[in-house]
Amino acid sequence: MTVVPELTEHERAHEAAESRRGFLMALPAYLYLIVFFAIPLAIVFVYSFATRSRTGGTDLSGWNLDSYGRLGEDIVTRVVFRSFGLAMTTTIICLLLAYPFAYFVATRRPAVRGLLLVGVMIPFWTNFLVRNYAWRVLLSNDGPVSQFTEAVGLGETQILFTQVAVVIGLVYGFLPFMILPLYASLERIDPRLIEASRDLYASSWASFRKVVLPLSRPGAIAGSILVFVPSFGAYVTPAILGGDKKPLLGSYIVSQFLTARNWPFGASLSSVLIIVMLSATLVYFRAGGRNL
Repeated sequence: MTVVPELTEHERAHEAAESRRGFLMALPAYLYLIVFFAIPLAIVFVYSFATRSRTGGTDLSGWNLDSYGRLGEDIVTRVVFRSFGLAMTTTIICLLLAYPFAYFVATRRPAVRGLLLVGVMIPFWTNFLVRNYAWRVLLSNDGPVSQFTEAVGLGETQILFTQVAVVIGLVYGFLPFMILPLYASLERIDPRLIEASRDLYASSWASFRKVVLPLSRPGAIAGSILVFVPSFGAYVTPAILGGDKKPLLGSYIVSQFLTARNWPFGASLSSVLIIVMLSATLVYFRAGGRNL
């Protein structure tokens, strides 16, 4: 049994001073999160219990659960399942594309590795909205993709304003969020472990399956959550590339606030989406996010 020595009075005072100093240094960040994150979320949560008036206003005097009772309606269920399927498709494609690339980057020389990581970060140098409109030009009926298919005799390509275009835009937008956590996990794997498995006559596939894959699982989980959560509630990409022909969760929430003027119902949908995001974040930390 290990006996932990008690701290002296001087050590306790020094520890308290360091704690206060750390709190004061983090105070601006705390205030920022409270003002621009916690308070707006609390307002949305309060509005979810309000009542919509006949004129489209919001009555905060009579709290009820009517808005949450509507979450089981058929149209809401269809929108949620459609959004869930789209988010899962985006996440799986990003994982399949990101894993081999992240493994390639992690096994290169430091100089080459740095250049490749810069290439991954380059899309962040351009506004997300601009990038989506660039894909709108590329996928339009008279864009480069359609012109290429016509040139090779495949005819005009109808991709824009389809679910395929939305998936392409989401994969392009969120692929770096999958690559970076995977790279962080793969780069930390000790190469001697792989060499040891090969010394024990394991094949390349067996070494990957028994050594690399388990050790990189935290990165895969982190990347999947970072891609799935924003894809599930995406609004900009589906609106620009999908044309809102089939409403998704993000566009459906926006329509409740701006078109239907049913703020309580829109707030209840937003609150549930926030709870899903927080739950996914907790899963991320419990599944090994701290190990990245």
